[in-house]
Amino acid sequence: SDAFLIVKNSLYAASVVHSSGSCCDVLVFGQEWIFRVKELRSHGWYLTLVQFGFYLIFGSIERLFRKSKRRRIPLKSYLLLAALTVSTMGLSNASLGHLNYPTQVMFKSCKLIPVMIGGMIIQGKRYGKVDVTAVLCMTVGLTLFTLADVSISPDFNGTGVFLICLALCVDAVIGNVQEKAMKAYSASNTEVVLYSYSIGFFYILCALLLNGNLLPAFSVYSETPVVAYGLAGVFSLTGYIGILFVLALVKLFGALIAATVTTCRKAVTMVLSFLFFSKPFTVQYVWSGYLVLFGIALNVYSKNRTSINAWFMKQYRLYLRHWTVQRSRVEMV
Repeated sequence: SDAFLIVKNSLYAASVVHSSGSCCDVLVFGQEWIFRVKELRSHGWYLTLVQFGFYLIFGSIERLFRKSKRRRIPLKSYLLLAALTVSTMGLSNASLGHLNYPTQVMFKSCKLIPVMIGGMIIQGKRYGKVDVTAVLCMTVGLTLFTLADVSISPDFNGTGVFLICLALCVDAVIGNVQEKAMKAYSASNTEVVLYSYSIGFFYILCALLLNGNLLPAFSVYSETPVVAYGLAGVFSLTGYIGILFVLALVKLFGALIAATVTTCRKAVTMVLSFLFFSKPFTVQYVWSGYLVLFGIALNVYSKNRTSINAWFMKQYRLYLRHWTVQRSRVEMV
């Protein structure tokens, strides 16, 4: 039907948009490379400052080529968005000083949970039984994955779990606030990125100056500038491109669909992490990860139930028609 084709084409567009961005965003595992340098692990907030600095540069360059330079979203909204962005990225980077990288990625893959809760609180959305089941599957899978990490990983630390959980809660608020603001003011992705990260850059800079960590962190990073700033630049560029694609998904399909699609990309990141960096491994990682993926699949089904059911019914009717024709031929013989 026409409705089925529209939904199918929309989902195809979503997958193409994010798949294109993922080709660049896959290199984000360079972040793990930085945190494998022992001296850099304790300076996660300085890394966040460097990231925001690169995003500010990239956003300013892109803004120069844009025709519309007028800000649409009110400044007070950007002050809030910048604070939320600083919190989620800073806490996420800081958690890597205490967590195994795949564990951090697994936690970030389950941000659908706080996104749904945030959607209920901020936008008054309601979710059905399938969504609740999806959340339960992701929660159980994440718990089992974390328990496996506790048993075999020397890098596991409860502080890291606390930090990444805080980052996810803030991330849930960001997605819904961005969606609401972009739809209300018809703002471009470039504008949101530029203002959020430029204001956030000065937030972090002031905080590091006040707590006295700016100069020590700068000295440590200057000892290995190629590794520290070179890799930070590479994964900031790929991360910036990824952010633009994510914002496009948020604007076109909403925060929940964007979170669902980006979660699939994290599976590639985890595989790359195990391939490129030696670390303890257990089969419990695999089946707990499958449980999380099953929860994600349920969530996708819940959001596209009509089109998916229509597709299965169409295949079932085709099968029945084929079976009836074959049976008639056999009886004629």
